[in-house]
Amino acid sequence: MNKLKKMKRYQVGKVWRRESPALVQGRYREFCQCDFDIAGEFDPMIPDAECLKIMCEILSGLQLGDFLIKVNDRRVVDGMFAVCGVPEDKFRTICTSMDKLDKMPWEDVRHEMVAKKGLAPEVADRIGEYVQCHGGISLVEKLSKDPRLSQSQLALQGLGDLKLLFEYLTLFGIAEKISFDLSLARGLDYYTGVIYEAVLLQSPGWAGKEALNVGSVAAGGRYDGLVAQFDPKGHNVPCVGLSIGVERIFCLVEQKMKASGEKVRTIETQVFVATPQRNFLRERLKIITELWDAGIKAEMLYKNNPKLLTQLLYCEKTDIPLMVIIGEQEQKEGVIKLRSVASREEVTINRESLVAEIQKRLSES
Repeated sequence: MNKLKKMKRYQVGKVWRRESPALVQGRYREFCQCDFDIAGEFDPMIPDAECLKIMCEILSGLQLGDFLIKVNDRRVVDGMFAVCGVPEDKFRTICTSMDKLDKMPWEDVRHEMVAKKGLAPEVADRIGEYVQCHGGISLVEKLSKDPRLSQSQLALQGLGDLKLLFEYLTLFGIAEKISFDLSLARGLDYYTGVIYEAVLLQSPGWAGKEALNVGSVAAGGRYDGLVAQFDPKGHNVPCVGLSIGVERIFCLVEQKMKASGEKVRTIETQVFVATPQRNFLRERLKIITELWDAGIKAEMLYKNNPKLLTQLLYCEKTDIPLMVIIGEQEQKEGVIKLRSVASREEVTINRESLVAEIQKRLSES
């Protein structure tokens, strides 16, 4: 490996899921994911808070509706297991069960822990007292004084970092979007500290429509020991990061657009340049150049003499909002026709006013 010890990076690419996916919930075996990571030795919780800030900005920018980011710490989880009496060799398997609490009620998760994984019922009940707790910094402070949990130094370390994290989140102005949730476990073994997961809340704009349950849309956490596993010399590089589930978000966007009756546009073209007559390619090229130079997204068919009906149907199919039409009569009179594709209304304007009129209409739409 190279000698790079600090790095901030992002990427969008394909990843693969190990277990059998549930396609109806936006879970695929192969899917696209956007990742952001910060690697290197830094003071506690500063990069972790920035990752949560980035997650908030992304989800707010996507305008999918209200969301909540659950946070916890793997040290708190492991400390909780220890003081509740979970055998150390069962930590990971019980953690995997606890990770299902966003999909299953506690009673079903408890049954799995006891009946399938051999956990003592009284131990499962002690865990149940904690996993139903969620709140903010006040809950962190309360649990720091909890008679049972405070016996674990590991849990106290995690709670101390969470308290610092919430202070930074308040300064970032996003604390109201974050919930300390003891049911959050994140089943992956490589997490070592703070973990987080974003879920969408039912949007008022989708009222009356059946919600699509896709689970979390973003998640991440601190994984301080993972890089060392791939370094021949075992050099440790602390890391924290997040992932955005692109396919899951597409499922939600598609549902939202169907609910509102909104069509999905596959192109960004604003204006289509057309003609009803033959031998007007040069005029179309002049007009489209003028529109491009003005920063207007315009296109035309790559044919010398396209049929007008073909051009009209293309605009309607692709939802291009405006159409510019030039013919012999318009050329003689120094005017041009501007057509609204949706309403099919046409107006005749002076040739010199074309760019200004289009810009005005686009700004009003």
